[in-house]
Amino acid sequence: MEHIVIIGNGISGVTAARHIRKLSDKKITIVSAETDYFFARTALMYVYMGHMKFEHTQPYENWFWKKNRIELKKGYVKTIETKSKTLHFADGDMLQYDTLVIATGSKPNKFGWPGQDLDGVMGMYHKQDLDNLEKYAPNNKVCKHAVIVGGGLIGIELAEMLNSRNIPVTFLVREDSFWDIVLPEGESKMINRHIKNHHIDLRLGVNLKEIIADENGKAKGVVVAETGEIIDCDVVGLTAGVSPNIDFIKDSDIETGRGVKVNRFLETNIPDVYAIGDCAEQHEAIGQRRPIEAVWYTGRMMGETVAQTICGNRIEHKPGHWYNSAKFLDIEYQTYGWVFAKPGENEIHFHWKHEDDTKCITVCFDKNTNEFLGVNTLGIRMRHETFDKWLTEKRDVDYVMNHLSEANFDPEFYKQYETEILLSFNNQFQKA
Repeated sequence: MEHIVIIGNGISGVTAARHIRKLSDKKITIVSAETDYFFARTALMYVYMGHMKFEHTQPYENWFWKKNRIELKKGYVKTIETKSKTLHFADGDMLQYDTLVIATGSKPNKFGWPGQDLDGVMGMYHKQDLDNLEKYAPNNKVCKHAVIVGGGLIGIELAEMLNSRNIPVTFLVREDSFWDIVLPEGESKMINRHIKNHHIDLRLGVNLKEIIADENGKAKGVVVAETGEIIDCDVVGLTAGVSPNIDFIKDSDIETGRGVKVNRFLETNIPDVYAIGDCAEQHEAIGQRRPIEAVWYTGRMMGETVAQTICGNRIEHKPGHWYNSAKFLDIEYQTYGWVFAKPGENEIHFHWKHEDDTKCITVCFDKNTNEFLGVNTLGIRMRHETFDKWLTEKRDVDYVMNHLSEANFDPEFYKQYETEILLSFNNQFQKA
């Protein structure tokens, strides 16, 4: 019987396993060193904040795996020997495979800062990070102050987590405005104000120089590169992005760049070896998407796609229109299509912000054809299906603005502001 081995029990690997089982009787083994069972990584913050227990983050009961004949093996894969199709584990164990799926996800970036491996220094990606946070920041008596380095989505989540336990936070962000490499100026500046309104000490345009240790090898402060200022702290969160977790593959004959190189079918250069999720890197980017996408839903889609191919129905990975969602403290964020931080040569941004400074939308469209290209919404819920349809139909911006209520997820909001948004749009672009 063909043996499928999947390294990694995140959303990509588990989705692949579930769909292979639906489609076949092949033997399936999932290998992971992180946790015994699959859990929803995006829910870790809510465990710390007391909204749920860790077991609530597990989408499947523990009996699910045995019932569906999916074997689970806990261990670190040290090397892959592709010629003999063998995995070698850190503890000396070995495992043979017929087909291998690499789904090892990401790891937090470290940039060689002095002190980056001290106790009390952590990312916020793995279950072990959550355990470390509970150890070093259980309350504001043990942790009197925390410093977060890096202003992306994980950084803002960690700030919210610590804030929920009344732990003072200093947030060091390299950019001149929060996440301004992604968010247009109006949105980014609104988030700056929102962070400060939560009494978080946001420092923009600054970098970490080093982390200082106490006599026990634990972090006790950080040095700001630009000023030399020392900020005393008990915990340092390193949240300057993530990169593919593929160090153990570098010595094998599987081709890697930043991630494991794959074609449109998620196949590597080695027969019977695939890569999916955050660790996979497309040889050529799909449309305007990045070659590596550390996004939950892309990982899930890759898992479904690779299962079809392994079970005899070879299909391409087609992720469709870009979308993503996140949360900046109390403000929900959604993006559909393409709205870049700065409009392209042939693009125009329409930006509307509510007077309460917690709601805004940015609409991007082609200035020559008026084609709707994308929308960002902050503090407003919109329907993914509706925007996906409009992007596929290549609707013009006037149609979208006049039918915005159809995309609305919360009718209460639009009864109040829909007219105002449309009026602002019409005034700005002199539309009748």
